[in-house]
Amino acid sequence: MAARWWRRALRGLCGAALFLSQLSVLSGRAGSLMTTKLSQPQSTLAKSLTSTSTNAPYFKAVESTEIPPYLTNCPSNGLCSRLPPDCMTCNTNYSCVYGKTATFDCKVKPHVHCVDENSHEQENFTINMTCQFCWQLATSDYVCTNSTNCMTVSCPRQRYNATCTVRDHIHCLGNRVFPKMLYCNWTGGYKWSTALALSITLGGFGADRFYLGQWREGLGKLFSFGGLGIWTLIDVLLIGVGYVGPADGSLYI
Repeated sequence: MAARWWRRALRGLCGAALFLSQLSVLSGRAGSLMTTKLSQPQSTLAKSLTSTSTNAPYFKAVESTEIPPYLTNCPSNGLCSRLPPDCMTCNTNYSCVYGKTATFDCKVKPHVHCVDENSHEQENFTINMTCQFCWQLATSDYVCTNSTNCMTVSCPRQRYNATCTVRDHIHCLGNRVFPKMLYCNWTGGYKWSTALALSITLGGFGADRFYLGQWREGLGKLFSFGGLGIWTLIDVLLIGVGYVGPADGSLYI
């Protein structure tokens, strides 16, 4: 009886050991499956994050809509060779000879549209201009500020500092705005012919001096009867040669 009992107990222990071993194997497989399932969403999430960062929409910088100030002077779809100088950028031709016509390579500025002789739009073109600086141009090619307070009737003739700007259709080298010393050349509306006529006819009464705005000299001639004629003759000569002019220093018309 005891032997049978020990056999049954031994079989029970063996069965329990087998059950525990199988249970441990099954628990290990379940853990690996759980780890795999958990790792897959993480990798998928990582891929999705990576793809999202890679395929993220590219936002371009907002282009400025401000219109450049030079566009107001640039005709649209006109000939490139006739554009104002402010509408183009040209390379300096260092091989040009002063006073001679030379060819310059130019390019239109941004937002400027122009065409060639065949109505084809172009950006790069050439122009012909005289090889000289802007301050060397003829006086008819630029506009200068006038002075209203410098004496034009003086010896020597006075000058004043003026700021000159080249006209739009003229091409030249260097700065298009430059300073220049000019002779006083403004006029107040006085006519030389009228002053000379008054000096000859009514100069003895000081009419010529009154007309030119020289009141003191006019009163002196009036009360001295033209300096007994001597002052009158002298004024006729001085006004005739242009030495005596308007009191405000302006030129005759």
